[in-house]
Amino acid sequence: MKKIKKLGDLKKIVSKLKRSGKITVFTNGCFDILHYGHVEYLKKAKKLGDVLIIGLNSDSSVRKIKGKKRPVVGESQRAAVLSALEAVDFVTIFGEKTPERLIKAITPGVLVKGGDWKKENIAGADYVKRTGGSVITIPFVKGYSTTGLLKRIRRFA
Repeated sequence: MKKIKKLGDLKKIVSKLKRSGKITVFTNGCFDILHYGHVEYLKKAKKLGDVLIIGLNSDSSVRKIKGKKRPVVGESQRAAVLSALEAVDFVTIFGEKTPERLIKAITPGVLVKGGDWKKENIAGADYVKRTGGSVITIPFVKGYSTTGLLKRIRRFA
């Protein structure tokens, strides 16, 4: 089954999953230059429910957040790499700066972000809690970040 989905298709899938009692877990991010820290984070997120959905920032969205030199890897390649991970069930690309619209469209049972986010600052957190879901932060694996990786790569260039 193809894991990369347009929002309309994903909404239908999530609705069916919920009717069958499955817990959907949602996280989002740029995932530019996928690394060990990302993989460990996603494995932990998957354990919080039955189905892990990733909202992937589009290239234009990444530029709004990280600046004009990013992303290093294009959205279709980032989506393909994420979809190859065992822990990931579905990936959908969104163009806004935050995934709030996407979260409201699929209403996940669990919303997950990295430990550098305060729960009150997580986009969609209030909505997920209001609809009976939970919001969880997962600590980062120390020493792993795309920014740090890019700095190390520049030293070798």
